[in-house]
Amino acid sequence: MNKSSREEEELREEIVLVARQMNSIGLNQGTSGNLSRRINDGLLITPSSLSYEEMQSEDIVAIDLFGNPLAKNQYKPSSEWRIHADIFANRPEIKAVLHCHSIHATALSCHQKSIPSFHYMTAIAGGNDIRCARYATFGTKELSKLVLLALKDRLACLLAHHGQIAVGENLKGAIKIAVEVETLAHIYLQACQLGEPPLLSPKVMEAVHNQFNKMNYHRIKKPN
Repeated sequence: MNKSSREEEELREEIVLVARQMNSIGLNQGTSGNLSRRINDGLLITPSSLSYEEMQSEDIVAIDLFGNPLAKNQYKPSSEWRIHADIFANRPEIKAVLHCHSIHATALSCHQKSIPSFHYMTAIAGGNDIRCARYATFGTKELSKLVLLALKDRLACLLAHHGQIAVGENLKGAIKIAVEVETLAHIYLQACQLGEPPLLSPKVMEAVHNQFNKMNYHRIKKPN
């Protein structure tokens, strides 16, 4: 096995591992959600309608950024492949995309609500809030465009009436972001039971971002 084949096999194994982890920690359910990793000619992505428990590294689907297969006799790619491909096409720094239907983030998205700066950790996604993309039918180009808008300068967003997306330089980083988003959504829903919580000001959030930058909290590229 040459170097490039070894690297691709490692990426396939990473996808399977994180997909199973995503379900085992309660971040996702059943065959919903999808994950991908950038490769030279396009991306590797989870197949459509195959349970993560059954899925093996050879089942991961290789496609180009237009959805064309890069190998023969593959499963169909996830119906959300456009979102993954368009993120990779428009965000060269991103190497991994994770989409899941985590309970609290999805519940919040059903109200078409973003997560505002009620808690300093909203800065983990790169901005002062975690936006909610407007609704569009799953698997469509329209939804992909709306996701790109919501992800502008961000590492995560909600999808109205759908779920959440987190991105990173690898899936380990993306799932950490997704867990933080789900936790923030849960806390926000709890806090709202006492009324809309007060928000941290832009000045306060600027200080949080400065502190995060010092600690490399949400940088995609690791320091040398």
